Amino acid sequence: MEVRIENLLKEYGEIKAVNNFTTTFHDGELIALLGPSGCGKSTMLNLLSGIVLSDAGKILFDDQDVTDLEPQDRGIGLVFQNYALYPHMSVLDNIAFPLEIKKVKKAERIKKAKEMAALVHVEELLDRKPGQLSGGQQQRVAIARALIKRPKLLLLDEPLSNLDARLRIEMREEIRRIQQETKITTIFVTHDQEEAMSISDHIVLMKKGLKQQYARPQELYDDPANLFVATFLGNPPINVIEGYCKDGKFILLDDSYAFDFDLCKKLENNTKVTLAIRAEALVANNDNKKFLSATVNNTYTLGKEELAYVNIGSKQIRVYLDSAFGYRHGDTIDFSSKGSGIFLFSSESGERIR
Repeated sequence: MEVRIENLLKEYGEIKAVNNFTTTFHDGELIALLGPSGCGKSTMLNLLSGIVLSDAGKILFDDQDVTDLEPQDRGIGLVFQNYALYPHMSVLDNIAFPLEIKKVKKAERIKKAKEMAALVHVEELLDRKPGQLSGGQQQRVAIARALIKRPKLLLLDEPLSNLDARLRIEMREEIRRIQQETKITTIFVTHDQEEAMSISDHIVLMKKGLKQQYARPQELYDDPANLFVATFLGNPPINVIEGYCKDGKFILLDDSYAFDFDLCKKLENNTKVTLAIRAEALVANNDNKKFLSATVNNTYTLGKEELAYVNIGSKQIRVYLDSAFGYRHGDTIDFSSKGSGIFLFSSESGERIR
């Protein structure tokens, strides 16, 4: 099912939790709503589900306006952060419960519940109570219960936040498998960039109720629309250097270092800008044209490569180095650019300068 959102607005007093939000989620995709706490991603999920109604704008499911419909009339499945399983019911009864509400005959709902249990790999646990299950098993049961209604849209609210690190990796792969098998349009909320990047078809990155960028995961990383997108994605975090452009050069604000930078040639002298450089974007001592020079401060061995802290003028940045070269404190290195992972932004607006 295609989901189209048009100029959606949700206000809580003076706070715009979702602010003039417009986008289209394509049929059969797994989409992540990503962003820091308070950015509006859970509010967006609640608006899509009908738990919360918007103050303005429209929500359309396959061209049907569902903006004012009750949750039970929208054809959705919803999995909450705490799973919300009924503790007194068995796994089988928990999964089958939505069909019981619809007064589906017992034999039919048990059959369908067992099919869903097999899909999420809990068919051996049907007689257990939720209290006897691990967090990952409870999550699988919650997903099965949401899927048994054959929803057109599956909504997951921070589905992995209650799991330990190892189980999170396993369960995000399971979510992807289930979504690909069912082909149900799925939207999930997360604050974890690795989680979103690893399994999503597309990501919506949000900040203060506003859509910052909607793109495929690698596109967000390689082609950020603004400084917030560039800094939110990536580990280690992208290097951020404040400066200004003059005579085709990027110059640190304190004038401690300057180097030629093509994008600065497009700007008026003394235009304040923010340069962002990913740690992997610079290559040490190769045959390409020198981009900048830096002095080694500290290095941390990661096996084949090292993560180094180097100084350009007064600014310290992170770069990756080949550990075979054995760079030490005080060494000066000429770096060339890989041609990607280096971005220039307006210091005033944060928008990308291309």
